Amino acid sequence: VGEQVSLKCSFKSLSPITDSLTVDWTYRPLTGGQMETIFHYQSVPYPTTVGKFKDRISWVGNVAKGDASVAIQSPVMSDNGTFICSVKNPPDV
Repeated sequence: VGEQVSLKCSFKSLSPITDSLTVDWTYRPLTGGQMETIFHYQSVPYPTTVGKFKDRISWVGNVAKGDASVAIQSPVMSDNGTFICSVKNPPDV
């Protein structure tokens, strides 16, 4: 709580890394409910502009090295939940 936390995500792809590669991070609270996209990356990072992670999530990955990690600033207990990283590198998904 209160410090920066890194959410690690690594991937391997048989296809060359291109501008078509996308990374999506989704989140579902421990209490359940809808999955929500909290971060999108395609050539440049697109952090969420709404919801509880607005202005608190940042890109720390490097797709050239197979890293799609993000960081969350000032986490609180209510951030606890399921975080899913999804990487697509067409035609490899």
